[in-house]
Amino acid sequence: MPVPLVQVDAFTAVPYRGNPAAVCVLAAPRDASWMQAVAAEMNLAETAFLEPRTDGFGLRWFTPAVEVDLCGHATLASAHALWEDGTLAPHAPARFHTRSGPLTCERRDGWIEMDFPSEPATACEPPPGLAAALRVVPKWVGRNRFDYVVEVEDAATVRALAPDLATLATVDCRGVMVTAPVEPREHDFVSRFFAPRAGIPEDPVTGSAHCCLGPLWSERLGKPEVVGYQASSRGGVVRARPRGPRVTLSGQAVTILRGHLVE
Repeated sequence: MPVPLVQVDAFTAVPYRGNPAAVCVLAAPRDASWMQAVAAEMNLAETAFLEPRTDGFGLRWFTPAVEVDLCGHATLASAHALWEDGTLAPHAPARFHTRSGPLTCERRDGWIEMDFPSEPATACEPPPGLAAALRVVPKWVGRNRFDYVVEVEDAATVRALAPDLATLATVDCRGVMVTAPVEPREHDFVSRFFAPRAGIPEDPVTGSAHCCLGPLWSERLGKPEVVGYQASSRGGVVRARPRGPRVTLSGQAVTILRGHLVE
């Protein structure tokens, strides 16, 4: 039986910007090897697989290479798809059961708000090869359970990054986010995210990274809510509001295509 699939650009209201994710809503459970094969076929940063449950949806995320524990943009895309195709009523929350616990999305003032775990970073020494791979002099380096975060001197340095991805793939982590404050502050900070070890050379806009970047810049800037711009070639905006062990991430989304898997 054909499996419906949509592709959604997340963290943008403009088509062909932000971060594209594929979303499959399954009528019955499928095994992980099938989901991994579909994700490799789609060749996007993440493909999301939804399985209806009595109290929401099971949600799993796959890159072209691996299953991941937390993904923001494909969660945003999943909620958007459920509302847009009428599976969920326009004002009903989207509730997901994931490897990172329960996640909830709600529509608010033209944005989608996501209740995510906070993933703050702890200061650490940069691991061997990190600075050389990024070709920068770090101002500050931290680590959370997924990634390294590297603060550099200014936004221009972030935008100009051209890392050695082969060397970066030898660093033992999911990915590396590089960030700096913005002057003047159209946004509060900029970032880029590289995850060659997970099969993603550069992620266009990374929701889960803002579970770290949001608390970091909220504290640094003394602001209860911060706005980040991820300065990839596609670009995208993420709002972040830390709430103790949780963080509210907000973004927009637009559907790009609809189809079916015919296997």
